Amino acid sequence: MTGGGHGPTGSGHLPVMYAQALEALCVQGGGTYLDGTFGRGGHARGVLQQLGDQGRLLLMDKDPDAIAVAEREFGTDARVSIFHGSFAQIAQWDATASGLDGVLLDLGVSSPQLDVAERGFSFGKDGPLDMRMDPGSGESAAQWLAHADEREIADVLWRYGEERMSRRIARAIVARRDEQPLVRTAQLADLIASVVPRGKEKIHPATRSFQGIRIFINRELADLETGLDAAYARLKPGGRLAVISFHSLEDRIVKQFIALHSKAPAGNRRMPVEQDFTPTLRAIGGAGKADDAELAVNPRARSAVLRVAEKLAVVPEAA
Repeated sequence: MTGGGHGPTGSGHLPVMYAQALEALCVQGGGTYLDGTFGRGGHARGVLQQLGDQGRLLLMDKDPDAIAVAEREFGTDARVSIFHGSFAQIAQWDATASGLDGVLLDLGVSSPQLDVAERGFSFGKDGPLDMRMDPGSGESAAQWLAHADEREIADVLWRYGEERMSRRIARAIVARRDEQPLVRTAQLADLIASVVPRGKEKIHPATRSFQGIRIFINRELADLETGLDAAYARLKPGGRLAVISFHSLEDRIVKQFIALHSKAPAGNRRMPVEQDFTPTLRAIGGAGKADDAELAVNPRARSAVLRVAEKLAVVPEAA
């Protein structure tokens, strides 16, 4: 996954919740920090500016275009290591084995991905119906839609896009592909708009469907669950986890993950004996939101939610 809302390189725009994210990481000059969603490096630059000669910055991204930017702009810095892959692979990267003082995940799709029609993420710009964050891996949206059955398509639109008209849209997709392949973003968006009434909502009728297909194609929620577990395992005591989410499905996973490790489970009247619970994370604040000043210059920050947690030292029980 690559960070949602990163500004273009050299534009002067900061990534979403830049100051809040850096404050949340509590960067120490000699620490080791991982940006699991490099995007165009906005947050990474901020972390690197606070690191000393002994500090380390580890960069990951699924998107080969993002990795190319990372190599070009950071590749000669001895403090920086770069990995092309999903943050779900944190635990598989040897560079993380000695532990991390902070992990940042800026979820969703980035501005460069949305703004380049050829990537196929946006129905606002006609392009190939791709949607892969790593175009060299897995099926494109067009390839999946060409063979998935109606029930599977409807399930994806409902589960990941929370689209109430999922069955009607799935039926229309299957009927249309029998006549001609769906290979362009405009084709799919126009088809959805033709069967879904706009109603009172301001968003385009295809918004939820595009979100659902994108999340499914990129395994975003599964990667998030795996990545959170891996980040938690690699964090040192006192290390910070900071996650910026852009919709409720992501945020719910992050919120529940932090609660799982920071709060004792609710009591069960069928089990009167309390279960031992030792918290291993501490939630730092609640759901952070972008301030008015940021929203005025970056409307994409409107849906951003920042959650932060700190890894606790677990004191071994006395023998």
